[in-house]
Amino acid sequence: MFSMLALALLAAFTASAAELPPGRIVESVPCAKDASQSYALFVPSYYSAQRLWPVIFAFDPAARGRLPVERYQAAAERYGYIVAGSNNSRNGSWGGSTAALAAMTSDVMDRFPIDPQRQYVAGMSGGARVAMAVALRTPQVAGVFASSAGFPDSTPRKKVPFAVFATAGNEDFNYLEMRDLDRTLTSPHRLAVFQGGHGWLSSELAMEAVEWIELEAMRAGRKPRDQAEIDRIFAQRVAAVKTGEPDLETWLALDGLAKDFDGLKDVSELAARAAALGRDKRVREALKRDRLEDERERRTTAQIVAAEGRLPSDDRMAALAELKLNWKTLFTAATATEDSAGRRMARRILRGLAMSANERTVDPDYRKIIDEFRLPRVSAP
Repeated sequence: MFSMLALALLAAFTASAAELPPGRIVESVPCAKDASQSYALFVPSYYSAQRLWPVIFAFDPAARGRLPVERYQAAAERYGYIVAGSNNSRNGSWGGSTAALAAMTSDVMDRFPIDPQRQYVAGMSGGARVAMAVALRTPQVAGVFASSAGFPDSTPRKKVPFAVFATAGNEDFNYLEMRDLDRTLTSPHRLAVFQGGHGWLSSELAMEAVEWIELEAMRAGRKPRDQAEIDRIFAQRVAAVKTGEPDLETWLALDGLAKDFDGLKDVSELAARAAALGRDKRVREALKRDRLEDERERRTTAQIVAAEGRLPSDDRMAALAELKLNWKTLFTAATATEDSAGRRMARRILRGLAMSANERTVDPDYRKIIDEFRLPRVSAP
């Protein structure tokens, strides 16, 4: 009886997936049960209905379903994932995102034999908050790929029942939020910071993200242990560690290696090296500088928001003068020719304040100051 049912299900999966060519992105797949909903789709070129497949359900803040599918395509082809990106879920509509999630997940699971233990969600910005919200309320989710935003309420958790691979640009206005997530979360997670602003991770970083999730799946028993795959990823990571003078970057790389491969490889030597480097004065001072810079960024933002709060008061003119000086100072730093920690910080603060200004003030004179010193818009990749 069971074998007949299994054969019937496999036949159904084969028929439902027949019109979706593997090995390339399908721009729009209408959901069979709700034609108003659709998603972009990638299925590996070697797809077969005779096995279970891990899946990534992705959410873009502007309903650009193809974009995340493109970013994860190479990793999905290499490691055997199905990737679906909603063409309906967008910022500003939690109800719409809920409907998009329900329609997309149901349709994908009706068409393909999905591994029930290996369902993942991915998102960028507001889409990352959707992905996190889904994971927090759905026990079946094994992991989250969170780009440029974290939890729905922006508040980091100490522990979650799913793995988290987070990314942020070093000029991303949500950079501090992602750093706080990394510092607070004690369950399996990793934060990768890249050069750039608020946007999706690159295809290269998506490959790293999926490789990390592969390791977590093997550690958690969601995927059979593949020693050759473990050894290959380990060798890549070891080769990427800088040699020469010990510094913060080297310590982070060694510490990450020891944690990521614990239980999968003998990492005792790496852990010892990381521990020794963590006691090095230069590394401790670099960590201290990082924390001081974070506090300076929080303090500067808080001072500007506090001055905004004085605009409706009798102190309005003094508040306007203070705000203009602060915005001008930050703009000068943000538009400096040479890259620096100060330039990156100024860009994060200005873009973050400008993006959320409508939520805090309607003062016309202050709006003129914001417009005068607003940084050029950079489209999110």
